[in-house]
Amino acid sequence: MKKATNTKSKAAKTSAVSSPKKAESKVSAPKVPSAIDTDLVEVLARLLGKTDLSEIEVEKGDLRIKVARTLVGASVAHAVHVPQPITAAPVQAAVPAASAPATKADAAHAGAVPSPMVGTAYRRPSPDAKAFVEVGSTVKAGEKILLIEAMKTFNEIVAPRAGTVTAILVEDGQPVEFGETLLVIE
Repeated sequence: MKKATNTKSKAAKTSAVSSPKKAESKVSAPKVPSAIDTDLVEVLARLLGKTDLSEIEVEKGDLRIKVARTLVGASVAHAVHVPQPITAAPVQAAVPAASAPATKADAAHAGAVPSPMVGTAYRRPSPDAKAFVEVGSTVKAGEKILLIEAMKTFNEIVAPRAGTVTAILVEDGQPVEFGETLLVIE
């Protein structure tokens, strides 16, 4: 009996492929693809597997073939990127809060020297050299008091007037903002 069943199923498959008229007689059933169309689908599927494409669509006359896959890796990538901004935000918010009170209090002082640019402030010309000025130093108008590095260029900051340095509000190598008070000269 098994041989008869296998023969019938093979015959049914053969008749379905070799006689597309039966398939066309049904209104709801699509055309049975020919061997060439099946080969095309296999080629498209292999091409899809070898590339990063998510779908391939080909139209040839009345025949339209679309091969697609879902990308599982894309959803994993989004899950990895979500935590990073959350951890970065509190760190950035804490840094300006620490430097803001000293800047506001000393900015109103008549001898406050504001930063003319955004950059990194340096109190000494090189790491092994002594500082340009210290608290208690007497300076002349136009004397170099700091360096600010901006875009790989070192800019000299000079004393706007003569006097005594009463407060230095920046550390060596500290980032500074435009208008931030660097030091106070009385």
